[in-house]
Amino acid sequence: MTRRKLLVLFPDEWDHSVATREDGGNDYHFEGFDLFQFPGNARLFTFDVARFVDRLARKYAKVGLDGILTSDEQFGPVVASLLGERLGLPSTPLGAVLTAQHKYYARRAFEQSLPECNPRFGLIAREFRSSVEMPLPFPFFVKPVKAAFSVLARRVDSYEALERHARFSWFEQAIIERLVKPFGDVMRAHSSYDVEPFSMLAEEIVDGAQVTVNGFVRGGEVTMLGVVDSIMYPGTDQCQRFQYPSMLPPERQSTAEEVARRALAAIGFTHGMFNVELRLCASTGHVKVIEINPRVAGQFYDVFERVDGYNLFDALVALQVGEAPAVGRREGRDAFAASFVLRDLSGAGLGHWPRRGEIDRLRARHPGARIMVYPKRGSDLRREMKWLGSYRYGVVNIGARSQAELFRAYDRIHRDIAFHPSAGPGDRAGSMLGESAAD
Repeated sequence: MTRRKLLVLFPDEWDHSVATREDGGNDYHFEGFDLFQFPGNARLFTFDVARFVDRLARKYAKVGLDGILTSDEQFGPVVASLLGERLGLPSTPLGAVLTAQHKYYARRAFEQSLPECNPRFGLIAREFRSSVEMPLPFPFFVKPVKAAFSVLARRVDSYEALERHARFSWFEQAIIERLVKPFGDVMRAHSSYDVEPFSMLAEEIVDGAQVTVNGFVRGGEVTMLGVVDSIMYPGTDQCQRFQYPSMLPPERQSTAEEVARRALAAIGFTHGMFNVELRLCASTGHVKVIEINPRVAGQFYDVFERVDGYNLFDALVALQVGEAPAVGRREGRDAFAASFVLRDLSGAGLGHWPRRGEIDRLRARHPGARIMVYPKRGSDLRREMKWLGSYRYGVVNIGARSQAELFRAYDRIHRDIAFHPSAGPGDRAGSMLGESAAD
């Protein structure tokens, strides 16, 4: 096996878990900081994207990289594109990244190329003052023009609800501005876009099953890897699990993939991993584009491996060093896999603070699962509840030979967790039996 030198930008727990495998066989360099943990996130207030790219370009021109990887949703795609161009390595075109991540210009591109798949939309000024300024009638879905991780994306039913949602303390405003500033700096330096990324976007509420179409583009040729169902907590827009393969009929999956293909073409996406979020209505048959994420979904790395027999991270490595990824279909040990998201919908917080030893023992008792835990409390917990509408305190990735077995395995892990929120342990797998995106 050829040993490659690979740079991983803004790595998260999923990147580290696969890059440190004993059979990895590559030399990994990690750059960037964790937006969600101190002290790394303190760097946000001094981060300058141009200086960061310049420093990395000088440093890694000497190292001799073979490829640049990122699964990060916030800064990774922009930095990877700029750095890849500087170092002559495969990368997603910067224009495609900027359009995908600027929600307003993405909507403009979709309106031109696939208008029937584009919800009605309009801009909301950063300093809106009255309901007459709203571009759509209530209710509508509101999201920042530039954001990540579904931050501040929510349905609002009235002007009063929008005001409560979009008014921030000085500290919250400072964090938001620093999160958006790097994108704005690149946008102004490298594009003709003039709509500031600090604005908000109103979108028509779209019903139907939500799915994520995953794949990659190499040399302008699109390869679809699979459709993942996004199952929500009942009565909410909060994702409870990502399940693969999709339970939608094959023809509906093909329709979703074709719409994703057209959306990628609309923004000029000619290289890179992607996942495209869509909604499909069972009654009318319409398909609407939610957004394009110009990066691989790290949370899905081992989900595909369990079912299809290859890890998405390995496919990413091949793509970014200029090779054709080796992928399969239904060659894994499991027929079904899911990434279950443990959420506190009440804001009560964890029943107790889990120590490293407790988390390690939980993982040891369930060696077939990949378990990630995200303890938060105080202002961090309150901010996540406001910005995301829930507190994601854990993720459990598992696979099984049947859906029933999948849910039983999750139920065993769920019962074994001792730090569920004090308001109650939330839902359990038993209530999920028989659910699917096709329902």
